[in-house]
Amino acid sequence: MKKGLLLAAGFVLSFSLISYGLIFAEEPKPIQLLKPQTDGGRPLMQVLKDRKSSREFSSEKLAPQTLSNLLWAAFGVSRPDSGKRTAPSAMNRQEIDVYVATADGLYLFDTKAHTLKPVLAEDIRATTGLQPFVKDVPVNLVYVADFSRMDSMSNEQKDFYSAANTGFIAENVYLYCASEGLATVVRGLVDRPTLAKAMKLRADQKITLVQSVGYPKK
Repeated sequence: MKKGLLLAAGFVLSFSLISYGLIFAEEPKPIQLLKPQTDGGRPLMQVLKDRKSSREFSSEKLAPQTLSNLLWAAFGVSRPDSGKRTAPSAMNRQEIDVYVATADGLYLFDTKAHTLKPVLAEDIRATTGLQPFVKDVPVNLVYVADFSRMDSMSNEQKDFYSAANTGFIAENVYLYCASEGLATVVRGLVDRPTLAKAMKLRADQKITLVQSVGYPKK
């Protein structure tokens, strides 16, 4: 009887350790993005001419290189010596964070390491907007202003500068998409309180805009 109890206890302990090991092994890790390709693209004047909004997307995932280039174009580090970015930032506060919502989960774009840091292991794309298509778009970029990096500013200045800085980033995305033949649209129709709760944002983080990106629907 005692031997049977010991065997049973050993089995439970082994099963628990295996289960713990599986949980630990499944802990999400940062995704290292490919090195951005910065020597290509179409002439600027042609890209400006072709820049447009589109609300029809293929459900095909973006290629890894395309996603890397897209995020670098949006707000990547263009001058490593100073840490300055591809979009201007008032007083270099760099308060805008770019979150990436995909079918695999929600990630934060770490510009310095050029990685995607996991935030949520769930698909929250449907929460990123009120239009029906948003739940199927491969990538929804959520722009979030971190007001804790703007402490010396008034509330009015925080709203103004974060809105302007978001616009610069969103236009970078538009131009990259026009250059690469991708579809994109920037969106303001967002239930911000619901999305902020889903993203587990702090009270001093504010969602400014969301931008959908994908291949054009064929």
